[in-house]
Amino acid sequence: MTVKKALRVIVVEDEPLLRDLLVVSLENIPSLSVVASYGDGPSAVARVTHDNPDVALLDINLGTGGNGIETGLQLRKSQPLLGIVLLSNYARPDLLSELPRTSLPGWSYLLKKSVRDLATLTRAIEGSASNLVVLDPELVRQSQTRRDSPLNHLTPRQSQILALVAQGYTNAAIAKTLFLSEKSVENYLTTIYSTLHIESSSPDQHARVKATLCFLSQKDELP
Repeated sequence: MTVKKALRVIVVEDEPLLRDLLVVSLENIPSLSVVASYGDGPSAVARVTHDNPDVALLDINLGTGGNGIETGLQLRKSQPLLGIVLLSNYARPDLLSELPRTSLPGWSYLLKKSVRDLATLTRAIEGSASNLVVLDPELVRQSQTRRDSPLNHLTPRQSQILALVAQGYTNAAIAKTLFLSEKSVENYLTTIYSTLHIESSSPDQHARVKATLCFLSQKDELP
């Protein structure tokens, strides 16, 4: 039996108390291994080759220590496959839209208050490591779809499944949550992709990422 290797994680947070809380929380997740923590962006960038992380947890506002998005982009220059989880006190997932579309896979956005939920934190980290885009559950629940959005053509069940995809749920996790078979989930996703005009068969297109980005782009800004 092959033992799954723990994901290597670095934490970049300028508030010492929250940084320590994040490290302790992550150390309670068996599938993750915290290899380093930093109080500013430049220190993390300087050590990223040595740390060799799979995922970086970044405060979006590092005070005098830099900006989380800028730090993430710099980290990816050395580690192109690095997953990035942005942490913020504010509901501004639209900030992800400022990134080049080709760079977006692997970037996720969580509210800081959500890090207390280990399941949510784990989904975001594992999703980013798998090159997915994961959004905070509260952002998904509270956001309002624009009137002219193609999302309005989805059935309530399809919308429910897309919302779970946007939160980083796997097909198996969606099936368990909604009491469906995995095959049913796959069929629903095929229909969702078709409705949203997402090509799911081409190897150079990640349908789940595109579906999440469509979900994000078709939502009005949260209050």
